[in-house]
Amino acid sequence: MTDHEQLIELHSDDLHLALAPLGARVHRLRARDGGGAWRDVVLGLPRVADHLDDDRYLGATVGRYANRVARGELVVDGTTHQLPINDRGHTLHGGPDGYDRRTWAVVASSPTSAELELVSPDGDQGFPGTVTVRARFEVRDRTLRTSYAARTDAPTVVSLSSHAYYRLGGETAADHELTLHADAYLPVTDGVPTGEVADVAGTRFDLRSGGRPGDLDHPFVVRGCENGWSPGGPLREVARLRGHGLVLELAADQPGVQVYTAGAFDRPPHAPYAGIAIEPQLHPDTPHHPEWPSAVLRPGETYRWTSEVTITPDR
Repeated sequence: MTDHEQLIELHSDDLHLALAPLGARVHRLRARDGGGAWRDVVLGLPRVADHLDDDRYLGATVGRYANRVARGELVVDGTTHQLPINDRGHTLHGGPDGYDRRTWAVVASSPTSAELELVSPDGDQGFPGTVTVRARFEVRDRTLRTSYAARTDAPTVVSLSSHAYYRLGGETAADHELTLHADAYLPVTDGVPTGEVADVAGTRFDLRSGGRPGDLDHPFVVRGCENGWSPGGPLREVARLRGHGLVLELAADQPGVQVYTAGAFDRPPHAPYAGIAIEPQLHPDTPHHPEWPSAVLRPGETYRWTSEVTITPDR
């Protein structure tokens, strides 16, 4: 087995995670349904190494900056750093050689948990500072808990996320019901926020009472984070996904969430709308929006990110 095919198996009685060090990636996640049968609930590819020829970030940890930085222009403490461009004139998920394409070191593992580490050197994809990231995955009962911690030796920006695409059954997630605990969304142009924070009421982005999400690739403001956000705070309810006899509930400690319904998928094994990515994160392009929660990380500080995904039978 090559390093790219390495898998770490974590399991409880009702949840089974196959974790790949390549991209600190949720390669497979299986949950027991109401009848006791195992069901795959995330999109993947046949082999882990296949992700090196794929640009959809399936199941990966994305960074150093999840989502987009406009024009790849990053200013930290008055110094401008040019990041590589890889999406419509902007930098997406840390650039073309982001954390999703790195093989993370396994530093600890047990039948129910694993911890991985990545050292991202100064100048990596144009970002300043050497950043050391720890990713921890833990399976307990019907919940997958994922947490990231990062430290730096020089001022930089860090915003990570897990890019799993969920599908609870069938061949498409277009028939799933999505509930978002978000009263506001961020309008975008070519994926980059305009700076406006808009009310979801009366728009197709109003999923507070649940509905089919349709064609979405937008950032939302998690309820309770409209007027600020304190790192390390309690987990907040972010989303609920329901379909084919299963319910997935996601909670996280981030102020925003990106929802992408995979409408642009155009090649096997996954067709358009095959899954729904629900990505807790800092807002996109925060370096150009100082009024939003900051992604700046300084020496002596610790960046933290935590989410819990719980999958239960729909009763």
